[in-house]
Amino acid sequence: MRLVFIHGAGCTGEVWEAQRRSFPESIAPSLPGHGKPGSPDTIEAFADAIERELENHEVGEAVLCGNSMGGAVALQIALRQNPRVRGIVLIDSGAKLRVAPEIFDALEDDFAAAAHMLAGYFFANPTPERSAAAVAMLARVGQAQTIRDFRACDAFDASGRLANIRVPTLAICGERDVMTPPKFAQFIADRVPGAKARILADTGHLAMVENPAETNAALRAFVTMIDPD
Repeated sequence: MRLVFIHGAGCTGEVWEAQRRSFPESIAPSLPGHGKPGSPDTIEAFADAIERELENHEVGEAVLCGNSMGGAVALQIALRQNPRVRGIVLIDSGAKLRVAPEIFDALEDDFAAAAHMLAGYFFANPTPERSAAAVAMLARVGQAQTIRDFRACDAFDASGRLANIRVPTLAICGERDVMTPPKFAQFIADRVPGAKARILADTGHLAMVENPAETNAALRAFVTMIDPD
């Protein structure tokens, strides 16, 4: 069983560096439009891309782990009841991802300033190095695709379909996540059959970057629960 990591809006697969080191058989593809051809603008289109990755990498059984927008993609694939998917982990994500109009205004008016603003939202305890890396990553993805990403998030709403999820589900959230706060994880845990929520103390929106030790430990325990062997 392989872990498949799915990044969020304005990001690339590089945000999963700590997880790729810890789980060497995993894959963390960058979505189309994020350093590779394509310009998808819906969660459904991103889900199609990840299902193609599962086929291309000959993944027999997978646990999908998605951050923010990537969590919506994992939910979408689970709702399709893809037989390859044995479980999903949603990291700082939610079943409904409305985006404040102020974020769209910032992205459209001054993308460079918006990138710095978003980098500030990503971490509970930002460091110059992490902030600079986040700004550089957003710049590489670019204004047009980042706006498409956030439009896709804004349109996504699986809140009325969570009872249809048929695979083990874990919702991890940073205690200080200001973009998808802990109540989003608890909402999923309360509505997906058998799901659990795990809140990481003093952690922000990119928990896998800011708190890789606890994130990886939670992932390892979840995979062991699904497949004890």
